[in-house]
Amino acid sequence: MRIRIICTLGPASMDPRTIEGLTRGGVDLFRINLSHTALDDVEAAIRLVRNHSSVPLSLDTEGAQVRCRRVDGEVRFEQGRIVEITPNDEVGTAERIALYPQEAAGSLVEGSLVSIDFHGVALRVSDVSRDGLRVRAIVEEPGWIGSNKGVAVDPPIRLPAMTVKDEAAVQIGVDEGIRHFALSFASSGDDVRSLRRRIPPDAQLIAKVESRSGVRNMDDIIEASDVVLIDRGDLAREIPFEHVPYYQKAIVRRANRWNRPLYVATNLLESMITNRNPTIAEANDIANTLLDGAHGLVLAAETAIGVDPVGAVAMIRRFVDAFEREGFSRFVEGPGVAPGLSTTPTP
Repeated sequence: MRIRIICTLGPASMDPRTIEGLTRGGVDLFRINLSHTALDDVEAAIRLVRNHSSVPLSLDTEGAQVRCRRVDGEVRFEQGRIVEITPNDEVGTAERIALYPQEAAGSLVEGSLVSIDFHGVALRVSDVSRDGLRVRAIVEEPGWIGSNKGVAVDPPIRLPAMTVKDEAAVQIGVDEGIRHFALSFASSGDDVRSLRRRIPPDAQLIAKVESRSGVRNMDDIIEASDVVLIDRGDLAREIPFEHVPYYQKAIVRRANRWNRPLYVATNLLESMITNRNPTIAEANDIANTLLDGAHGLVLAAETAIGVDPVGAVAMIRRFVDAFEREGFSRFVEGPGVAPGLSTTPTP
């Protein structure tokens, strides 16, 4: 079983020298995150990477995801304050926050719980105007938020599998010869098939399980995809935090039964966003993820905004080499491995 390393590009890594260093470090797939890449920049980003690396690229869609729009630096939400939630594209403040896509704010109902980012900010909708254009909420859990952060809504709101921006970006990717596409927040097999119809027959489709509906329909999603990716961070916004490790194991086993490669993302080397070395807890998490039967490890913030993207890839490579070359892969139990994927240690 050969473990793949997937590397997310961002402000810390989107330059020729770093791209070349990541390539030498053994990255198998570069990831362009459309949630943090403007549509006008997609083509230029593809060409920059291709000018300095032969590693293939994946376009990762925004998908059926709600995000807050821009805020002025970081904004503090105080408990009990009234906040207006708007669909308009405007800079957020402690009194007013905008959501994307535009239809998200209009889909909220009285009593909806709006959780923003990972810092515990939670707003409870208290009033919705008859035309749905004005939504007010009370801050139930205080905290800080920044720009373009993920938002979870309970009860969930139904959004299209792809945004208008996604559709345009995927077409750019097809025109540029991209052959790897990832569907974020896949809710069903039909969502996966909607992207499948837009990409070439030989393209690889990665379905991301990172929502409550994604977990509920995991078998349908796995069957419709070429590769499955668990994004633990976004999943933790939608299901109880303490349940995420167990769902990871369940999804890995289901994907292996379907003979689908399975990638795992989020917090693998979180401490290396700001430090040069990981923690022992992170080392243990990576080892357990590989022993569970994962076939790929995804670095996100570590390489997109971290202090040392090349060092993060070198570190993840050390873990992969220990698993593949030092013989630790023999600890993977046979029934948990996809048929046809060898677990024999490399001599």
